[in-house]
Amino acid sequence: MSTSSSVDLHFLQDFAAAWNRHDIEALMSFMSEDCAFHAVAGPDLMGRSFHGHDAVRAGFQLAWQTFPDAAWLNAEHFVAGDRGVSESTFCGTRADGSRIEARMVDVFTFRDGKIAVKNAFRKDRPAQ
Repeated sequence: MSTSSSVDLHFLQDFAAAWNRHDIEALMSFMSEDCAFHAVAGPDLMGRSFHGHDAVRAGFQLAWQTFPDAAWLNAEHFVAGDRGVSESTFCGTRADGSRIEARMVDVFTFRDGKIAVKNAFRKDRPAQ
């Protein structure tokens, strides 16, 4: 199995930029075909999990459906071998007008130059 030789800080910066553009096609180009996404919330130990390209696509799009103005700001990234982390401030407004602004991290596992796992964590800060 090859490691993340083509995954570097620019890779994660470009991935973050695609999130802020709400560009699902670009986002999915970073993901492996058999990828997994563990959302910040959900009924299971890992939150709500999405497995496979189509399910992950749907999971990613839920962020923009829930928070149409979603943005991930002030991002910092690091890569260490086949793992990486992005830390940012998530900002978004729900349909009811409540606004969330909280620090979050994504923990990544890379395989063959793509993201195999995106595991998201966010501070449990009350809506404003």
